[in-house]
Amino acid sequence: MLEEIVVLRNYAHIGDSVWEVFVRTYTIFKTSNSKLLHKITTERVNAAFQKDMLNIIETELTEDEHELVRRARNLPIPVGRRSIQADYRKATAFEVLIGYWYLHDKARLDYIYSRIKTTEFFN
Repeated sequence: MLEEIVVLRNYAHIGDSVWEVFVRTYTIFKTSNSKLLHKITTERVNAAFQKDMLNIIETELTEDEHELVRRARNLPIPVGRRSIQADYRKATAFEVLIGYWYLHDKARLDYIYSRIKTTEFFN
């Protein structure tokens, strides 16, 4: 059990940074204005947005990916995040998926990125 928690947290840790790099790479092609770059990035690198992205891709997940999401949503929540617990749990699950795909299935990650780019939320 403890080993699984560590693995999932590691996926979330790398997934968080991979997601931010993806978003920052996307935003530099939108504007060169530094304030706007920051605004666009912070609108997409937060728990509420990541929860929305998980909701969008959830129908396309495999059975194994759904299981990964379920296990990630059940991870212990830091005390400071308890006020937005539902959003934080789904955002963590999204980060776990991104981290897992980054380490084990870059083709799947690229597909998910292309799917996310087509949503009304991301443009």
